[in-house]
This record gives sequence, C-alpha cells and structure tokens, in this order.
Amino acid sequence: MSDVIPFRGFSLHDQVAERVRGLIFDRTIAPGDFIDENALSEQWQISRTPLREALKVLAAEGLVELVPRRGCRVIEIAEQDADELFPIMALLEGRCALEATQRMTDADLRELQRMHDELERTAAENDVDGYYQANHVFHSFVQRVAGNRWLDRVTADLRKFVRMLRGRQLVLPGRIEASINEHRVLIAAMKARDGVRAERAMHDHLLAQLAALKTLRAREAAAQTAAQSA
Repeated sequence: MSDVIPFRGFSLHDQVAERVRGLIFDRTIAPGDFIDENALSEQWQISRTPLREALKVLAAEGLVELVPRRGCRVIEIAEQDADELFPIMALLEGRCALEATQRMTDADLRELQRMHDELERTAAENDVDGYYQANHVFHSFVQRVAGNRWLDRVTADLRKFVRMLRGRQLVLPGRIEASINEHRVLIAAMKARDGVRAERAMHDHLLAQLAALKTLRAREAAAQTAAQSA
C-alpha cells in the first residue's frame, strides 16, 4: 500500500475516502477483500474515526459494503452488473463526446490530441496498465470538457463502477489494437467538429469494451472447465 502522506485541507474523512478509493481502483485492495482498518490507521497515522467515516461515504457510493461483525468489504462487479452498466455508460459517454465536441476550444483539442498520443504510445508498447490509465484520463477529460454538470454528475458516479473492472478486457489478445483504432475514429470526429459522429464513435467504443469483456469471460470459463476435466 502507499507510503504515509500528510493529509492537508478539506475534511480529513473526505481525503481518507479518496485515498481508499485509489486503493480499490488500482486493486491494492481487491474486490471481495475486507479492508484492514487497523493497518490503514497505523500506516496513515490517523485514528480509526475518520477512516470509519470515510468507509461510510464509500458504502453510500456503493463501492464497499458493511458486513455486521466482520467489517467493510469491497464490492464485486458481477457479470450481470457489467452487462447492464456498459450500455448505460455508452449512452452517457456518447453524450459527453457530443457536447465536448460542440464546446471544446482549440486548446482543449490540443490537450485531447496530447492524451491521444499517450494512448498511441502505450498501445504500441502493449502496456496494458499504461493504456488503461491513459484511457481513463482521456475519457475523464472529454467528460469535463462537455461542461454539463448533470451529465458529469451521473457519469462520474457510474464511472466508479467501471473502474472496479480496471480494464480487464484489455488483456484479451488484440483488444488494445482494436481499442486504439476506436479512439482514432473518435478523435478524428472530434477534430472535424462532428459531434454526431463523435457520439456514435464513443458509444460504439464502450459497447466494444463490453463485447471484449464477454469474450474474455467465455474464454476464462472454457479454460477453467478444461482444467477441471483434465
């Protein structure tokens, strides 16, 4: 887990909540794991009170669940959850791409191109973790440029659950190559200031992630069955 870093500004429990989210999103604390409150309190040199308040915040967000007499456990995203979540995110992120394309300045477009260049670099190196991180930054930037506080609110809320999967579909052979091609279509549409085409490209990109995830799950299930039969 991370080193001790002084907490500054804002409320302590909000900062603790943000730090625990980070541990969950990078899978330092994996889905299904119980959070070791004593270890975190000691490591971060804080009392358990702000940590427990932080865990209540994360429970309200749906990222963890409180288990009576056992503590706090990170949720697990089931197959059905993913199957239901991605089509909704496709609609929301598609709308983000549309509104961002309509609103973005030349400076925004230059920054978007810089982020795309990072995606190209990590894709060329087949760097799954690097690509995942660059992809998250890119999507978050598009969401922010859209400038719609209601769209931002609901998209940000659901994006937390997408992050729980930590880009699992990217380990599918050929998926990074397909993903970067989808991004090329998207940024070409945005550079052409074609919001409708950008919306469709983003929508299809999210559904392609779901299709890849389903393929990966099917292959893993087949491999597990074959191993049990051996």
